[in-house]
Amino acid sequence: MSGIGKFSVLLTAGALIVSMVGTAARADAIEDFYRGKQIRIIIGFGTGGTSDIFARTIQRHMGRHIPGGPTFVPQNMPGAGGIKAANYIYNVAPKDGTAFGTFSRTVPLEPLVGKKKAAEFDALKFTRLGSPSNEVSTCASWHTSKIKVADDLRKHELIVGSTGAASVASVFPRIFNSVLGTKFKVILGYTNSVTALKAMEQGETQGFCAWGWVPMLSKHADWYRDKKINVLFQIGLAKHPDHPDVPLVLDMAKTPEDRDVLEFIVAPQTFARPFAAPPALPADRAAALQRAFNATVKDKEFVADATKQKLEIQLVTGEETLNILKKLYKTSPAIVARAKAAMK
Repeated sequence: MSGIGKFSVLLTAGALIVSMVGTAARADAIEDFYRGKQIRIIIGFGTGGTSDIFARTIQRHMGRHIPGGPTFVPQNMPGAGGIKAANYIYNVAPKDGTAFGTFSRTVPLEPLVGKKKAAEFDALKFTRLGSPSNEVSTCASWHTSKIKVADDLRKHELIVGSTGAASVASVFPRIFNSVLGTKFKVILGYTNSVTALKAMEQGETQGFCAWGWVPMLSKHADWYRDKKINVLFQIGLAKHPDHPDVPLVLDMAKTPEDRDVLEFIVAPQTFARPFAAPPALPADRAAALQRAFNATVKDKEFVADATKQKLEIQLVTGEETLNILKKLYKTSPAIVARAKAAMK
Protein backbone atom coordinates (compact mmCIF):
# COMPACT_ATOMS: atom_id res chain seq x y z
CA MET A 1 0.00 0.00 0.00
CA SER A 2 1.32 3.44 -0.89
CA GLY A 3 2.00 6.07 1.70
CA ILE A 4 -1.02 8.03 0.51
CA GLY A 5 -3.21 4.92 0.80
CA LYS A 6 -2.01 4.24 4.33
CA PHE A 7 -2.63 7.87 5.25
CA SER A 8 -6.17 7.67 3.83
CA VAL A 9 -6.93 4.53 5.85
CA LEU A 10 -5.59 6.19 9.00
CA LEU A 11 -7.76 9.26 8.38
CA THR A 12 -10.85 7.10 7.88
CA ALA A 13 -10.15 5.08 11.01
CA GLY A 14 -9.51 8.24 12.97
CA ALA A 15 -12.76 9.79 11.80
CA LEU A 16 -14.63 6.63 12.78
CA ILE A 17 -13.09 6.65 16.25
CA VAL A 18 -13.94 10.33 16.72
CA SER A 19 -17.52 9.63 15.61
CA MET A 20 -17.84 6.69 18.01
CA VAL A 21 -16.43 8.72 20.87
CA GLY A 22 -18.82 11.56 20.08
CA THR A 23 -21.81 9.23 19.99
CA ALA A 24 -20.80 7.63 23.28
CA ALA A 25 -20.30 11.05 24.85
CA ARG A 26 -23.77 12.13 23.76
CA ALA A 27 -25.29 8.94 25.15
CA ASP A 28 -23.43 9.47 28.42
CA ALA A 29 -24.68 13.06 28.59
CA ILE A 30 -28.29 11.91 28.13
CA GLU A 31 -27.88 9.19 30.74
CA ASP A 32 -26.27 11.60 33.19
CA PHE A 33 -29.06 14.12 32.70
CA TYR A 34 -32.01 11.73 33.06
CA ARG A 35 -30.65 9.61 35.90
CA GLY A 36 -32.90 10.24 38.92
CA LYS A 37 -35.15 12.64 36.99
CA GLN A 38 -38.93 12.68 36.74
CA ILE A 39 -40.67 13.39 33.44
CA ARG A 40 -44.16 14.84 33.59
CA ILE A 41 -46.73 13.83 30.99
CA ILE A 42 -49.34 16.58 30.67
CA ILE A 43 -52.66 15.02 29.64
CA GLY A 44 -55.11 17.51 28.15
CA PHE A 45 -58.11 15.39 29.11
CA GLY A 46 -59.85 14.12 32.22
CA THR A 47 -59.09 10.69 33.64
CA GLY A 48 -60.52 7.51 32.17
CA GLY A 49 -60.93 8.43 28.50
CA THR A 50 -59.03 6.81 25.64
CA SER A 51 -56.41 9.57 25.36
CA ASP A 52 -55.76 9.39 29.10
CA ILE A 53 -55.39 5.61 28.91
CA PHE A 54 -52.94 5.94 26.00
CA ALA A 55 -50.83 8.45 27.94
CA ARG A 56 -50.73 6.35 31.09
CA THR A 57 -49.83 3.23 29.11
CA ILE A 58 -46.93 5.06 27.46
CA GLN A 59 -45.90 6.36 30.87
CA ARG A 60 -45.54 2.82 32.19
CA HIS A 61 -43.13 1.75 29.44
CA MET A 62 -41.20 4.71 28.06
CA GLY A 63 -38.71 5.06 30.92
CA ARG A 64 -36.76 1.95 29.98
CA HIS A 65 -36.09 3.41 26.53
CA ILE A 66 -34.39 6.55 27.85
CA PRO A 67 -30.79 6.29 29.10
CA GLY A 68 -30.75 6.93 32.83
CA GLY A 69 -34.19 5.38 33.35
CA PRO A 70 -36.22 8.42 34.46
CA THR A 71 -39.59 7.92 36.14
CA PHE A 72 -42.81 9.32 34.71
CA VAL A 73 -45.58 11.25 36.44
CA PRO A 74 -48.91 11.80 34.66
CA GLN A 75 -50.73 15.09 35.23
CA ASN A 76 -54.23 15.63 33.88
CA MET A 77 -54.90 19.16 32.65
CA PRO A 78 -58.28 19.24 30.89
CA GLY A 79 -59.67 22.48 29.54
CA ALA A 80 -60.84 24.06 26.29
CA GLY A 81 -60.61 20.78 24.41
CA GLY A 82 -56.87 20.49 24.98
CA ILE A 83 -55.86 24.12 24.34
CA LYS A 84 -55.08 24.64 28.02
CA ALA A 85 -52.61 21.75 27.98
CA ALA A 86 -51.09 22.79 24.64
CA ASN A 87 -50.56 26.36 25.86
CA TYR A 88 -48.97 25.05 29.06
CA ILE A 89 -46.62 22.67 27.25
CA TYR A 90 -45.55 25.37 24.81
CA ASN A 91 -45.16 28.31 27.21
CA VAL A 92 -44.79 27.08 30.80
CA ALA A 93 -43.43 23.54 30.90
CA PRO A 94 -39.64 23.30 31.34
CA LYS A 95 -37.74 23.23 28.06
CA ASP A 96 -35.14 20.77 29.28
CA GLY A 97 -36.67 17.44 28.27
CA THR A 98 -38.49 16.73 31.54
CA ALA A 99 -42.02 17.41 30.29
CA PHE A 100 -44.19 16.59 27.32
CA GLY A 101 -47.86 15.91 26.80
CA THR A 102 -50.87 15.15 24.68
CA PHE A 103 -53.90 17.11 23.54
CA SER A 104 -56.69 16.90 20.99
CA ARG A 105 -55.62 16.16 17.42
CA THR A 106 -57.39 19.28 16.09
CA VAL A 107 -55.66 21.65 18.52
CA PRO A 108 -52.73 22.22 16.10
CA LEU A 109 -55.22 23.81 13.68
CA GLU A 110 -56.45 26.32 16.26
CA PRO A 111 -54.03 29.11 15.26
CA LEU A 112 -55.54 28.88 11.77
CA VAL A 113 -59.24 28.40 12.47
CA GLY A 114 -59.84 28.97 16.19
CA LYS A 115 -60.74 31.95 18.30
CA LYS A 116 -58.25 34.80 18.28
CA LYS A 117 -55.51 34.49 20.91
CA ALA A 118 -56.92 31.27 22.42
CA ALA A 119 -54.04 29.24 21.02
CA GLU A 120 -50.84 30.74 22.41
CA PHE A 121 -48.45 28.62 20.38
CA ASP A 122 -46.94 27.99 16.97
CA ALA A 123 -48.10 24.51 16.01
CA LEU A 124 -45.03 23.92 13.84
CA LYS A 125 -42.53 24.66 16.63
CA PHE A 126 -43.52 22.01 19.18
CA THR A 127 -41.03 19.17 19.51
CA ARG A 128 -43.19 16.49 17.92
CA LEU A 129 -42.82 13.01 19.41
CA GLY A 130 -45.54 11.34 17.36
CA SER A 131 -48.75 9.41 17.91
CA PRO A 132 -49.27 5.79 18.98
CA SER A 133 -52.18 5.49 16.54
CA ASN A 134 -54.12 6.95 13.70
CA GLU A 135 -57.87 6.63 13.80
CA VAL A 136 -61.07 6.40 11.83
CA SER A 137 -63.86 7.83 13.96
CA THR A 138 -67.63 7.76 13.71
CA CYS A 139 -70.66 9.84 14.49
CA ALA A 140 -73.41 7.87 16.19
CA SER A 141 -76.91 8.52 17.50
CA TRP A 142 -78.74 6.84 20.37
CA HIS A 143 -81.51 4.52 19.26
CA THR A 144 -84.29 6.68 20.73
CA SER A 145 -83.38 9.74 18.63
CA LYS A 146 -84.96 10.63 15.28
CA ILE A 147 -81.58 10.26 13.59
CA LYS A 148 -81.24 6.77 12.10
CA VAL A 149 -79.06 7.43 9.03
CA ALA A 150 -76.73 10.22 7.93
CA ASP A 151 -79.32 12.02 5.77
CA ASP A 152 -81.56 12.46 8.83
CA LEU A 153 -78.97 14.90 10.19
CA ARG A 154 -80.06 17.43 7.58
CA LYS A 155 -83.68 17.20 8.78
CA HIS A 156 -83.48 16.85 12.56
CA GLU A 157 -81.27 18.19 15.36
CA LEU A 158 -78.89 15.83 17.14
CA ILE A 159 -77.57 16.90 20.55
CA VAL A 160 -74.02 15.68 21.19
CA GLY A 161 -71.59 16.18 24.08
CA SER A 162 -68.01 17.46 24.07
CA THR A 163 -65.26 18.52 26.45
CA GLY A 164 -64.48 21.93 24.95
CA ALA A 165 -64.51 24.10 21.85
CA ALA A 166 -61.24 22.72 20.43
CA SER A 167 -62.10 19.07 21.00
CA VAL A 168 -62.74 16.92 17.94
CA ALA A 169 -66.21 16.26 19.36
CA SER A 170 -66.89 20.00 18.92
CA VAL A 171 -64.82 20.80 15.85
CA PHE A 172 -66.21 18.06 13.63
CA PRO A 173 -69.93 18.70 14.28
CA ARG A 174 -69.54 22.45 13.68
CA ILE A 175 -67.70 21.87 10.41
CA PHE A 176 -70.29 19.32 9.31
CA ASN A 177 -73.11 21.75 10.09
CA SER A 178 -71.50 24.44 7.97
CA VAL A 179 -70.32 22.32 5.06
CA LEU A 180 -72.92 19.56 4.90
CA GLY A 181 -75.98 21.28 6.34
CA THR A 182 -76.29 18.92 9.30
CA LYS A 183 -78.02 19.96 12.52
CA PHE A 184 -75.69 18.98 15.34
CA LYS A 185 -76.08 20.85 18.62
CA VAL A 186 -72.93 20.62 20.75
CA ILE A 187 -73.10 20.72 24.56
CA LEU A 188 -69.72 21.58 26.10
CA GLY A 189 -68.27 20.85 29.51
CA TYR A 190 -67.97 17.07 29.76
CA THR A 191 -64.79 15.78 31.38
CA ASN A 192 -64.02 13.26 28.64
CA SER A 193 -65.65 10.84 26.23
CA VAL A 194 -66.69 8.58 29.11
CA THR A 195 -68.93 11.23 30.70
CA ALA A 196 -70.22 12.39 27.30
CA LEU A 197 -71.23 8.83 26.42
CA LYS A 198 -72.86 8.38 29.82
CA ALA A 199 -74.90 11.51 29.10
CA MET A 200 -76.04 9.95 25.81
CA GLU A 201 -77.06 6.74 27.55
CA GLN A 202 -79.02 8.65 30.19
CA GLY A 203 -80.86 10.83 27.67
CA GLU A 204 -79.06 14.06 28.48
CA THR A 205 -77.73 14.08 24.91
CA GLN A 206 -78.71 12.08 21.83
CA GLY A 207 -75.42 11.09 20.24
CA PHE A 208 -71.66 11.41 20.09
CA CYS A 209 -69.42 12.51 17.24
CA ALA A 210 -65.72 11.68 16.79
CA TRP A 211 -65.97 8.25 18.42
CA GLY A 212 -63.24 5.88 17.28
CA TRP A 213 -64.25 2.46 16.07
CA VAL A 214 -61.87 0.71 18.44
CA PRO A 215 -62.95 2.55 21.63
CA MET A 216 -66.56 2.02 20.62
CA LEU A 217 -66.32 -1.69 19.99
CA SER A 218 -64.01 -2.38 22.93
CA LYS A 219 -66.07 -0.59 25.56
CA HIS A 220 -69.60 -0.64 24.14
CA ALA A 221 -69.76 -3.62 21.82
CA ASP A 222 -73.17 -4.45 23.30
CA TRP A 223 -74.57 -1.09 22.17
CA TYR A 224 -73.40 -1.81 18.64
CA ARG A 225 -74.54 -5.43 18.68
CA ASP A 226 -77.95 -4.66 20.19
CA LYS A 227 -78.49 -1.64 17.91
CA LYS A 228 -78.68 0.82 20.77
CA ILE A 229 -76.61 3.13 18.59
CA ASN A 230 -76.86 4.05 14.93
CA VAL A 231 -73.44 4.54 13.33
CA LEU A 232 -74.16 7.35 10.87
CA PHE A 233 -70.85 7.82 9.06
CA GLN A 234 -67.08 7.47 9.37
CA ILE A 235 -64.62 10.34 9.88
CA GLY A 236 -61.26 9.89 8.20
CA LEU A 237 -59.49 10.22 4.89
CA ALA A 238 -60.57 6.64 4.12
CA LYS A 239 -63.00 4.10 5.56
CA HIS A 240 -61.94 1.65 8.23
CA PRO A 241 -61.22 -1.59 6.33
CA ASP A 242 -63.44 -3.59 8.71
CA HIS A 243 -66.48 -1.38 8.06
CA PRO A 244 -66.75 -0.75 4.31
CA ASP A 245 -70.54 -0.42 4.34
CA VAL A 246 -70.66 2.62 6.65
CA PRO A 247 -70.58 5.90 4.66
CA LEU A 248 -67.49 8.13 4.70
CA VAL A 249 -68.17 11.74 5.62
CA LEU A 250 -65.99 12.99 2.74
CA ASP A 251 -68.37 11.31 0.30
CA MET A 252 -71.25 13.38 1.68
CA ALA A 253 -69.70 16.56 0.25
CA LYS A 254 -71.68 18.09 -2.61
CA THR A 255 -68.84 20.05 -4.25
CA PRO A 256 -65.07 19.61 -4.62
CA GLU A 257 -64.53 22.68 -2.43
CA ASP A 258 -66.74 21.20 0.30
CA ARG A 259 -64.66 18.03 0.19
CA ASP A 260 -61.44 20.08 0.43
CA VAL A 261 -62.72 21.77 3.60
CA LEU A 262 -63.64 18.41 5.12
CA GLU A 263 -60.26 16.90 4.21
CA PHE A 264 -58.49 19.84 5.85
CA ILE A 265 -60.34 19.31 9.13
CA VAL A 266 -60.31 15.51 9.02
CA ALA A 267 -56.59 15.13 8.19
CA PRO A 268 -55.50 15.21 11.89
CA GLN A 269 -57.18 11.80 12.25
CA THR A 270 -53.90 10.49 10.86
CA PHE A 271 -52.14 11.46 14.13
CA ALA A 272 -55.04 10.70 16.42
CA ARG A 273 -53.24 10.85 19.78
CA PRO A 274 -50.49 13.45 19.30
CA PHE A 275 -47.66 13.76 21.83
CA ALA A 276 -45.41 16.81 21.85
CA ALA A 277 -42.75 18.45 24.00
CA PRO A 278 -42.04 22.19 24.30
CA PRO A 279 -40.17 23.96 21.52
CA ALA A 280 -36.43 24.68 21.59
CA LEU A 281 -35.35 21.63 23.60
CA PRO A 282 -31.65 20.79 23.61
CA ALA A 283 -31.21 18.85 20.37
CA ASP A 284 -29.81 15.71 22.01
CA ARG A 285 -32.69 15.48 24.49
CA ALA A 286 -35.30 16.11 21.80
CA ALA A 287 -33.77 13.29 19.77
CA ALA A 288 -33.65 11.03 22.84
CA LEU A 289 -37.36 11.60 23.55
CA GLN A 290 -38.29 10.98 19.91
CA ARG A 291 -36.25 7.76 19.78
CA ALA A 292 -37.73 6.62 23.08
CA PHE A 293 -41.29 7.34 21.93
CA ASN A 294 -40.81 5.34 18.73
CA ALA A 295 -39.16 2.47 20.60
CA THR A 296 -41.94 2.44 23.20
CA VAL A 297 -44.74 2.19 20.65
CA LYS A 298 -42.88 -0.72 18.97
CA ASP A 299 -42.07 -2.39 22.31
CA LYS A 300 -43.65 -5.85 22.65
CA GLU A 301 -44.51 -5.25 26.30
CA PHE A 302 -46.16 -1.92 25.48
CA VAL A 303 -48.10 -3.45 22.60
CA ALA A 304 -49.26 -6.31 24.82
CA ASP A 305 -50.33 -3.85 27.53
CA ALA A 306 -52.14 -1.65 25.00
CA THR A 307 -53.80 -4.62 23.32
CA LYS A 308 -55.02 -5.87 26.69
CA GLN A 309 -56.75 -2.51 27.09
CA LYS A 310 -58.13 -2.80 23.55
CA LEU A 311 -56.11 0.12 22.22
CA GLU A 312 -55.26 0.10 18.51
CA ILE A 313 -51.55 0.71 17.88
CA GLN A 314 -50.02 2.14 14.72
CA LEU A 315 -46.98 4.36 15.13
CA VAL A 316 -47.00 7.78 13.50
CA THR A 317 -43.59 9.37 14.10
CA GLY A 318 -42.96 12.93 15.16
CA GLU A 319 -41.42 13.66 11.76
CA GLU A 320 -44.50 12.29 9.98
CA THR A 321 -46.78 14.35 12.22
CA LEU A 322 -44.82 17.53 11.53
CA ASN A 323 -44.85 16.89 7.78
CA ILE A 324 -48.64 16.49 7.81
CA LEU A 325 -49.01 19.73 9.74
CA LYS A 326 -46.70 21.59 7.37
CA LYS A 327 -48.91 20.53 4.47
CA LEU A 328 -52.05 21.60 6.35
CA TYR A 329 -50.50 25.00 7.03
CA LYS A 330 -50.04 25.41 3.27
CA THR A 331 -53.76 24.90 2.60
CA SER A 332 -55.28 27.56 0.37
CA PRO A 333 -56.52 30.66 2.25
CA ALA A 334 -60.01 30.19 0.80
CA ILE A 335 -60.36 26.71 2.31
CA VAL A 336 -58.95 27.86 5.66
CA ALA A 337 -61.34 30.84 5.66
CA ARG A 338 -64.33 28.56 5.13
CA ALA A 339 -63.17 26.27 7.93
CA LYS A 340 -62.64 29.24 10.23
CA ALA A 341 -66.07 30.66 9.46
CA ALA A 342 -67.61 27.30 10.31
CA MET A 343 -65.90 27.28 13.70
CA LYS A 344 -67.57 30.48 14.91
